[in-house]
Amino acid sequence: HVQLAESGGGSVQAGGSLRLSCAASEYSTRRLCMAWFRQVPGKEREGVAALDWFGTPHYAGYVNSRFTISTEDDKNNLVLEMNNLTPEDTAMYFCAADCHDVGAGPFVESNYAIWGQGTQVTVSS
Repeated sequence: HVQLAESGGGSVQAGGSLRLSCAASEYSTRRLCMAWFRQVPGKEREGVAALDWFGTPHYAGYVNSRFTISTEDDKNNLVLEMNNLTPEDTAMYFCAADCHDVGAGPFVESNYAIWGQGTQVTVSS
């Protein structure tokens, strides 16, 4: 079955940038719905950015135009460009793909069939 692998996490200072990538193990031209989520220990996982079934980007309110979600390699690599990072962005970042219900909201976790293992982002002040 398809697996997702995130990369690009690391440690940066506040105001810095990171580029996260999420590669699929198998090529598919029908990758439906892709998203980035993040989780801080002790808190629920939350949506960051998503591309819906039509390819329309959606962002969580706190992103505030700092992040950009996109795809490469015919939708088999999901990218999250993050700029002007703050310590509040420190979290484990997960990618998800292949939604069941194209009518569901972009950050409904249960709607995604495939998840990566996560990549840690740490932002220091």
